[in-house]
Amino acid sequence: MSADPRDVLSRPAPPPDRTVSYGDHPDQVADLRLPAGSGPARRLVVVVHGGFWRAEYDRRHTDPLAAALAGLGHPVAQLEYRRTGQPGGGWPATPADVLTGVAELPRLATEALPGRVAAGAPLLVGHSAGGHLALYAAAAAPAAVGGVLALAPVSDLAEAYRLDLDEGAVAALLGGGPTAVPEAYAAADPRLLVPTQTRTVVIHGALDRQVPVAMSRDFVAADRAAGGDTRLVELPECEHFGLIDPESAAWPHITAAFRSLLEDR
Repeated sequence: MSADPRDVLSRPAPPPDRTVSYGDHPDQVADLRLPAGSGPARRLVVVVHGGFWRAEYDRRHTDPLAAALAGLGHPVAQLEYRRTGQPGGGWPATPADVLTGVAELPRLATEALPGRVAAGAPLLVGHSAGGHLALYAAAAAPAAVGGVLALAPVSDLAEAYRLDLDEGAVAALLGGGPTAVPEAYAAADPRLLVPTQTRTVVIHGALDRQVPVAMSRDFVAADRAAGGDTRLVELPECEHFGLIDPESAAWPHITAAFRSLLEDR
């Protein structure tokens, strides 16, 4: 593994097998990857990328993660969405794109990858801001989501605003702070939407400097206090980017949680 954890963001990976559109905007697309091997049809996995919802970060930085998940034998869709800093991005379009994509991708992937996608709601794997979007999608449309693996998610938007994560990223997404746009926080903040209704595992590195691990601890505690059963896996020697790096020491923990969600169907 590289000495710089950020190297995973630009590491080359095999290209996707297909790209499908779930809307008319150029960013309302998803890249599809065939599962490794020739086994039976399996459940779709939707990867939701992070980057603090900003336009300069797109799905390309999750290529190594998506390729590795396909290597485990599942069809994978890398979901793109409109982001802040570009026309149409922000609230409510960014989360709405994810909801639409999650709803449409099982059909689109089945058509594009015949015989490889099993029926059923997809499993969402979201990192950082993508973890927020995966948790939001599961709360807003639980029947459309078969499970969530949230990797260092921004699970408390009000706290992320208070901490000024990525220099105003939450305000750019929602249009202001909790007192200015309380209705947006009420609708979009996972911390306010507990208990979770979908099987969920949160994984967070204790050395994370982009999204503090305390946010996941508090979110999972609040969810369980409200009657949810979200599980937290805390990795003491892991930072933010190792969670999406198949070459990192965190990867066996990611695959174990991934498989546990699939087995709990």
